[in-house]
Amino acid sequence: MGRIRLKVREFADEKGWTLKEVSERSGVPYATVKKYAQAPTLATVDYTALMKLARIFEVMTDDLVEVVEE
Repeated sequence: MGRIRLKVREFADEKGWTLKEVSERSGVPYATVKKYAQAPTLATVDYTALMKLARIFEVMTDDLVEVVEE
């Protein structure tokens, strides 16, 4: 199974937002946003959370995901 990394931190930094602000704006729990921002790789993500994050960053979901291993 492949592993991915979410570019939450990068997009938050571009907007000048803290992870707490990302959580508040997206409706994704802070613990989830923090995990996605700090984890070097993830095996799974919540698709609904991914969609919400992409929406607030105004990007496509593909732009938010980086494939680390296949």
